[in-house]
Amino acid sequence: MRMLLELKDVKTVFKTEKGEVTSVDGVSLKLGKGETIGIVGESGCGKSVTSLSIMRLLGKNGSIKEGEIRFMDKDLAKLPEAQMRGIRGGDIAMIFQEPMTSLNPVFTIGNQLTEAIRLHTDMKGKAADEYAVEMLKKVGIPRPEAIMKSYPHSLSGGMRQRVMIAMALSCNPKLLIADEPTTALDVTIQAQILNLMKELREETGASILLITHDLGVVAEMADKVVVMYAGQVVEETDVFTLFEKPLHPYTQGLMKSIPHIGSDADETLASIPGAVPPLTNMPKGCRFHTRCAFASEKCLSAAPMLLTVQEGHQVRCWMAQEPEIWKTQEEEAV
Repeated sequence: MRMLLELKDVKTVFKTEKGEVTSVDGVSLKLGKGETIGIVGESGCGKSVTSLSIMRLLGKNGSIKEGEIRFMDKDLAKLPEAQMRGIRGGDIAMIFQEPMTSLNPVFTIGNQLTEAIRLHTDMKGKAADEYAVEMLKKVGIPRPEAIMKSYPHSLSGGMRQRVMIAMALSCNPKLLIADEPTTALDVTIQAQILNLMKELREETGASILLITHDLGVVAEMADKVVVMYAGQVVEETDVFTLFEKPLHPYTQGLMKSIPHIGSDADETLASIPGAVPPLTNMPKGCRFHTRCAFASEKCLSAAPMLLTVQEGHQVRCWMAQEPEIWKTQEEEAV
């Protein structure tokens, strides 16, 4: 499969009062044409910063310090801002987590939607307006002509998210980045939004980079899954393997925390103890060892690399990479 997007050892840093902190540390991934990759992990793991690095929307204090972000044979990390503006919103579109903060409250939906169309296509005036109405119809918005004249505050959360999807897809992007597209929406609207994204992917052939903490969304949408923890990729494989045989203790913890329909009403959900370490104070060795029930002396002192343990399955864990040693230790402990 030909790769549309490839990240190679991307390191993103931010300047703070306490000095430079690394938010994304050596992240690599590949996304093929028409493929969907899900990036999962807790808040603070670096998922959103990875997507903002691709879009080069890091603000004045953020920068890509190392690595390559190759998109259609161009390195976005080194591309001049003028060229990046042509790609951003055109070839690459993004649906942000909270549409209310992404839509301008003082302009109508029509103004904002047609502005994107005029910037990235040859359509102007009436043609842009008609195309905007068609895009609103495509994402299932009723009375699109009336919605064009509405302001963001007058729409529900689900409707605003549909507007954001219409805006993102209006220029036929080759890559759609969706950052928690169903957060804060009720389950019925969530299902509608996910179905809409799948239908549009099939119609347009666009690739999707889906960022979420919801493993149910990943199971529904993704072909491959990247699990992030403390700014690093800790596991990557296809979606079926991840759910059937997760190898990293962090991934296993995420899986155990999923509620199941057949569970008893008084059954307590499993949880991962502790919290993601702060960017300013990363532990030595494996970054997950402070929360891991299987941590050994090696985990405390030596940082594991992201290695392939079987075809298409990469893990950053000593236990998964050296199963013979760990099995011996378990037998001795017994």
